[in-house]
Amino acid sequence: MSEGPVYHIPVLLHPSVDGMNIQPGGIYVDVTFGGGGHSREILRRMDDTARLYSFDQDEDAEKNIVDDPRFTFVRSNFRYLHNFLRYYHHEQVDAILADLGVSSHHFDDSERGFSFRFEGKLDMRMNKRSGLTAADVVNTYSEERLADLFYLYGELKNSRKLAATLVKARASAPLTTIEEFLAVVKPLFGREREKKELAKVFQALRIEVNQEMEALKEMLAAAVRVLKPGGRLVVITYHSLEDRLVKNLMKTGNTEGRVVKDFFGRVETPFRLVTNKVIVPDEAEQQRNPRSRSAKLRIAERTATDTEQQATEND
Repeated sequence: MSEGPVYHIPVLLHPSVDGMNIQPGGIYVDVTFGGGGHSREILRRMDDTARLYSFDQDEDAEKNIVDDPRFTFVRSNFRYLHNFLRYYHHEQVDAILADLGVSSHHFDDSERGFSFRFEGKLDMRMNKRSGLTAADVVNTYSEERLADLFYLYGELKNSRKLAATLVKARASAPLTTIEEFLAVVKPLFGREREKKELAKVFQALRIEVNQEMEALKEMLAAAVRVLKPGGRLVVITYHSLEDRLVKNLMKTGNTEGRVVKDFFGRVETPFRLVTNKVIVPDEAEQQRNPRSRSAKLRIAERTATDTEQQATEND
């Protein structure tokens, strides 16, 4: 079995697992198994009667599976959280952990096409069984659609120029490799900001290829349904788009941030913030693991609805 750190160094390991409030006999979910770092720490704190379900859509993550009778690996996208929990006969769970960062393994594997540091195919699929690749996006999307995704998912100010340049270049020949892609887009960025801007371009393509925002919205909605009253939602985000969705859900109960108030003007939300202030890696962790620098940890506790509260009182 591969050791976790080779595949991925778990970020904010102890604060995030602390936030799950592990108790005897609990049912826990790690929706982003990856190298198994967080899952191993969760298992270390569980008693013999507790259960852990860990999700990952990437076949490479299966090499890190933990040999433990309390552990079940689910080879699936976390957007199907609710369906799989029902399959395993669990309507409710005690805590859900999500580390939304891309594993170091993906960035460091040249064949996966996640990084502009290597030569290779424009791929970027988390699940190698899925169809759409980054090359498909670059070569088949309309100019307007490309401009939109670079603006929305990469927050790139020159998204329209970038899209127009790609459409012009692909008319001569399809762009299928990282080298071909970089030859077209690099001249659009100044040397001093080149790496940061290219990182945004690759982020935008990766999010689109893997439908990351849609999947995250579905997982968060499922979390509201499956968490017990008192259950914890623990999420580590790495960029403003996903952090906004998580923050909105924890404050308002929906990813849009739509505020609903009761008769007395109180905000109706299924969560109570456990930490009002976002938790970030300390200086020591950032030095040990530079990829943790943009991480933000948010923790919320599921509150009981009026119906759930009434049912508890009737019991």
